Amino acid sequence: MEQADFQVGDLVKIFFQPLDGIKVRTAPFEGVVISIRGDRTNKTFCVRKIASSNIAVERIFPLASPTIEKIKVLKKNTSRRAKLYYLRKRK
Repeated sequence: MEQADFQVGDLVKIFFQPLDGIKVRTAPFEGVVISIRGDRTNKTFCVRKIASSNIAVERIFPLASPTIEKIKVLKKNTSRRAKLYYLRKRK
């Protein structure tokens, strides 16, 4: 996987391989990065998206995971905070 340069607040699209059993497919997950934790190989990031019927879904991805194929930054944003947990209360 190529390293993408993203920060908290950026809109990203992650292409990963979900665990479906025998079949190997690529599923996209698009949302806002609300936190980045860890250092070096233990780095993880949390992405939040709004799914159908206004249900929010958060997913934590390890950055060094072999299931992540590509991370594409769709929109760069600047944030004054390191963690954007206040987005959980907003609609």
